[in-house]
Amino acid sequence: MPTSIFEGDDIARAVEATIEKLDQVKREIGQVIFGQERVIEETLITLLAGGHALLVGVPGLAKTKLAETLGTVLGLVEKRVQFTPDLMPADILGSEVLDDPGTGRQNFRFIPGPIFAQLLMADEINRASPRTQAALLQAMQERKVTVAGHDHALPTPFHVLATQNPIEQEGTYPLPEAQLDRFFMQVNVDYPSAEAERRMMIATTTGAEAQPRRVLDGPTLLAMQRLVRRMPIGDQLIDLILRLVRAGRPENDAIPGLGQQIAWGPGPRASQALMLAVRVRALLSGRLAPSVEDVLTLAPPVLRHRMAVSFAARAEGITVDDVVERLCRHVA
Repeated sequence: MPTSIFEGDDIARAVEATIEKLDQVKREIGQVIFGQERVIEETLITLLAGGHALLVGVPGLAKTKLAETLGTVLGLVEKRVQFTPDLMPADILGSEVLDDPGTGRQNFRFIPGPIFAQLLMADEINRASPRTQAALLQAMQERKVTVAGHDHALPTPFHVLATQNPIEQEGTYPLPEAQLDRFFMQVNVDYPSAEAERRMMIATTTGAEAQPRRVLDGPTLLAMQRLVRRMPIGDQLIDLILRLVRAGRPENDAIPGLGQQIAWGPGPRASQALMLAVRVRALLSGRLAPSVEDVLTLAPPVLRHRMAVSFAARAEGITVDDVVERLCRHVA
């Protein structure tokens, strides 16, 4: 027997119920976050696909506020860690301490760290040392941590929303490629429009600020994630995703001259991420099946952190987003 309407045999009915709930989620978030519709959409896509998001932007663009709001609206247990250069792995994962209950027998007891949450806010992740950044690798992929040789399962669902300042700012450490690949999307956060900033100024300085309400909970979010994997996707769209991702690898000669501009390209995780992401975007748009437009729209946030341009390309002013745009033109 299905545990909720989102898991029934009637996929169309489950999709309709999900669309209605997600409309409520977007309305609640929109009361607090102004003028960042694309950022909200891409972050929601990441969570509904079961992944982790890297939010990149200069300070003051509501990245932390968005994570806190999502924790409230989605009904998740949320914890926040401020990453600093002196932060140690044990400060995130937890540690074992020698426990003496007074019986004459001493035992080691594990004290969980803040990573034991359903939504972990890793604030300014690139301010911590590579050793501390690497503490998240196992957790993000395997949903567990190993301390002193013992495995400890993380709560479900488990998601990491990490914020990052641009690496050209002082005091930052670029994330290693292995960790970047574990982020489902890199969401670039830009400045809001003049109208959105005006609405934000009025709403946040006049009277009490709006407080978001809870719309979902952990089990419902998990049911929606399972529904996403049941949504149909056509063979033509699968082939499109495959051609797009494979064309972004240096050894591929599908686009003349492009391989020389790429230092390293996206691996199979990029194809998997796009397969899930386009389904979620269809849901958020009120559709049962994804389209080519979904693939082309989501290619930049899915691919940009899984690729790097060559030294020669950088010298010519070519960026990763330029390469992704060329890939999209090639497969469209």
